[in-house]
Amino acid sequence: MSGIVVVTAATPGGPIGFTCQSFASLSLDPPLVSFAAARTSSTWPRIRRADTFCVNVLAADHQELSAGFARSAGDGVDKFAGVPWRPSPTGAPVLDGVSAWIDCILWNEYDGGDHTIAVGRVLDLGAAPDRLPLLFYRGRYGVTTEPPDP
Repeated sequence: MSGIVVVTAATPGGPIGFTCQSFASLSLDPPLVSFAAARTSSTWPRIRRADTFCVNVLAADHQELSAGFARSAGDGVDKFAGVPWRPSPTGAPVLDGVSAWIDCILWNEYDGGDHTIAVGRVLDLGAAPDRLPLLFYRGRYGVTTEPPDP
């Protein structure tokens, strides 16, 4: 089971972001978080250049956001079309209605095979305790004991 996040950044060309389910708290002192971006991602290199980013913990009713930000950024796809957001303290997009957001600066990157493990130093954060997170379990959103469809 994993929570679903959207990692966002502000760039000169506009806001960018991608869906990620490999997010974790890493350290309290200093405050660090980590996530893994696929080496094939065209969005992660652009976020890396931005140097700051925001991790948006999606809420249970954000399945459409999860799917929308999982699309390839190629072919001129505007993942932010119709998606309300506000800037974090560093300017990265905080998506409306998220369970939590974590504003970061890139701390380091590590080889993770076919992924890049990114570590961010937490600069600021916020949470909406009444907004349950979106979970992915056994091939589908939500938690169930039912086996996934074949």
